[in-house]
Amino acid sequence: MIEHRSFPPTLVAISRTEFDYADGEGIDFEPYDAFLAAEDTMEWLRSWTGNRELNAEAYLPFGQDGTGGMAAVWCVRPDRPLAEQPIVFLGSEGATGVVAGCLDDLLWVLADGMGPMESVEYDDHISRPNAPLTALAEAYAETPRRPAHTIIAEARAEFPSFSEDIEQLCR
Repeated sequence: MIEHRSFPPTLVAISRTEFDYADGEGIDFEPYDAFLAAEDTMEWLRSWTGNRELNAEAYLPFGQDGTGGMAAVWCVRPDRPLAEQPIVFLGSEGATGVVAGCLDDLLWVLADGMGPMESVEYDDHISRPNAPLTALAEAYAETPRRPAHTIIAEARAEFPSFSEDIEQLCR
């Protein structure tokens, strides 16, 4: 089973990084310094879906946007470490999507100027390189550097039914 609740070094580094929203031109992301507590995650996901029966064990929220949409590690790959699980976003207004195939790829998405919310809410995935986040990715990522739009497309191709599956959980 995955080492739940243990914050990986990549997320520790992200949590120590300041994200500049830049009046809508930057990244709208507020990282946590630990995963959201299991009880809080359960309460949040049940509230978000309206499904009081839902088990939230597969989701490890590690940050949010300014409206409360959550970025989470989605523990869907059995027997793979936490760092190799996909990253998803569930927006405060119902937008959902896969952001990256793993934590290393999330670093490259961030380096390209795109946060979890922006990768799901907007289709224009235009590169806006961010020097401090690029340095972070270069220091931590073991996956090759690729444009955010490529990483997002790869992740969505691997998990094409994520949004539909989440929608089916809603009551």
